[in-house]
Amino acid sequence: MTRIGATEARAKWADLLDHVMFSRERIIIERRNKAVAIVPLEDLELLQKLEDRIDARAAQAALDEMGEAPGTTWEEFRKELGL
Repeated sequence: MTRIGATEARAKWADLLDHVMFSRERIIIERRNKAVAIVPLEDLELLQKLEDRIDARAAQAALDEMGEAPGTTWEEFRKELGL
């Protein structure tokens, strides 16, 4: 993975984009001790799919947990609120 400073990245922006598109390499751009990355679109799509899968598992676990706990009916909820 290539690391490059922001000033140099600005000067070579078009070349960096071409490099990422054709070589599939990720490039890290650093500025003031912070970093961002240029990654191929396929890498980003894969990351989003992984995040979606993690979110779906967490949502399913929450639903499973709710199924085990006693619920509150709408009438019980209204009564509790004094409505």
